Amino acid sequence: MKKYSLVTPHSPQAAILDSSVAVVLPRLDLRSLSGQRLFITGGTGFFGLWLLSALRILYRQGVEVETCVLSRNPIAFLSRNPQFKDQPWLNFITGDVRNFEIPSTQFDLLLHAATETSMEAHTEPLKMFDDITYGTRRVLQLAQSCGVRRVLLISSGAVYGPQSQLLTHQPEDSLTACSPMLSSSAYGEGKRVMELMGAMFNQTTGIECVSARCFTVCGPGLPLDAHFAFGNFMRDAIYSNQITVSGDGTAKRSFLYGADLAVWLLFLLVKGESGVSYNVGSDEAISIKDLAFRVREIIAPHIPVKIMKNIITSSASGNNYVPKIERARELGCMPWTSLSESLIMTAKYVRNEF
Repeated sequence: MKKYSLVTPHSPQAAILDSSVAVVLPRLDLRSLSGQRLFITGGTGFFGLWLLSALRILYRQGVEVETCVLSRNPIAFLSRNPQFKDQPWLNFITGDVRNFEIPSTQFDLLLHAATETSMEAHTEPLKMFDDITYGTRRVLQLAQSCGVRRVLLISSGAVYGPQSQLLTHQPEDSLTACSPMLSSSAYGEGKRVMELMGAMFNQTTGIECVSARCFTVCGPGLPLDAHFAFGNFMRDAIYSNQITVSGDGTAKRSFLYGADLAVWLLFLLVKGESGVSYNVGSDEAISIKDLAFRVREIIAPHIPVKIMKNIITSSASGNNYVPKIERARELGCMPWTSLSESLIMTAKYVRNEF
């Protein structure tokens, strides 16, 4: 793949992020964020890119949120996204979520999204589990020390374990869970412990904790060479001569666009009910095979789709990951950006990125 070019404040990439957010921001009332002091962990990954883009647009609209972001490498993030340099509402702290130095600053709100989700991270399940649990413990210590009133914990649909083949959508009141006998459950079990820590913390300190169980997301900023089908298909459509489906394509997913995600999370931070978990994602299911053909239709009609495994011999058949979002819908959160529009905006971003 080609070398990254800078995303300047007036670049097409920054404009795509800005325009995407501007379209969906009016869907929910975020004016109560004005004047708040917000601490974010995980603020320089995919989630962070979209959250900071939303906060940047809010600042332009007069909703000023003084934001501090914890990052292991803010310089690298700012070099890729200089639209966030020298922003009067934004500053960074360099450190690891497990042992960063707690600042003396006071904060009102905290959004904890720091978790490594790469394939490399999954090869070290004990480290991943420790990063989630020790990181959450440290972040909650900050909340108590710095006067935080509300915390949004970014959890995952992985807490439910494998979705039953009898379910088309994973309900929010499900009591299913990962198997504790499998090391591959480290991520999902770590997130379950994170939510439990939030509940215990609320009981002992009175600080309100809300959990956002995030499912599959999409849009600009998603890696094109990781374990995300959306990103891999986009890479194939733009840079290859075919779109490759590594499995049999029958597994079903749903995709929430980054701009929608950011608005949901900010709204849940201020309006979500303490002690409640919310599924965060689209409830519009699509098979991986159909996603591949949708990508081809919209991005590269001239290339073929190759499915690597036969349905009869594949063990992945019926591997679904689609949420019910009734609690979020009751608050007004919905998947506003269509999958087709998500593909178009992502392709524009990628093509301007190199």
